[in-house]
Amino acid sequence: MTESTADLMVRAENVHKSFGPLEVLKGIDLAVRPGEVCCVIGPSGSGKSTFLRCINHLEKINGGRIWVDGDLVGYRERGGKLHELREKEVAAQRQSIGMVFQRFNLFPHMTALENVMEAPLRVRRESKAEVRERATALLARVGLGDKVGTYPGQLSGGQQQRVAIARALAMRPKLMLFDEPTSALDPELVGEVLDVMKDLAQEGMTMVVVTHEIGFAREVGDSLIFMDDGVVVEAGAPRDVIANPQHDRTKAFLGKVL
Repeated sequence: MTESTADLMVRAENVHKSFGPLEVLKGIDLAVRPGEVCCVIGPSGSGKSTFLRCINHLEKINGGRIWVDGDLVGYRERGGKLHELREKEVAAQRQSIGMVFQRFNLFPHMTALENVMEAPLRVRRESKAEVRERATALLARVGLGDKVGTYPGQLSGGQQQRVAIARALAMRPKLMLFDEPTSALDPELVGEVLDVMKDLAQEGMTMVVVTHEIGFAREVGDSLIFMDDGVVVEAGAPRDVIANPQHDRTKAFLGKVL
């Protein structure tokens, strides 16, 4: 990896993660430049979601290192040894990393607007008027300007996921992580979420997207990695990897999903 850590938004180096005796990540390397959309594809159980959760230290790694915007995530290094940060310090790092999950995880007793306002108010203690203005603008940006007072239970899955994206953006992240954001949606609702993500990409948001949407990866991604069994099998420009995969495992996977 020739680029220095300071030039990259995300850098992962030889990342290992085990759950008990099960080794899920077996030495993952990744480099994502600012403004880049990196798509991660692969079969279920290949370690994609676990790796994504390691980037913001929702999962602790067992080996290797991850940097976001030049800062080591979850640890401080002294004399070649890693010392885990306190939870408060990890939480501070996470503030600049937005994450959107498969399940929307919205607060059911709060309106769309209140869901989007919650983190900036509670975590950043910003002024209510300023947060309300930003949250209202974000809901309009994801096509839900008319749903500010609506509760999650009254919204479709696609609308709920767009609220979840607005909620992540409310913290003004420098990096957005998407963990299969459309996999829980009915097929006819997938497009409206992908359209919001395309707009974010065009605006220059750095994104790491775990997805089964190969068309999105081809059209929007700047880089593509194919993971299987805890390793990166193949990486490159999305169109190249999808049109001309080099490895048998990649060919077999794409043969099933395309």
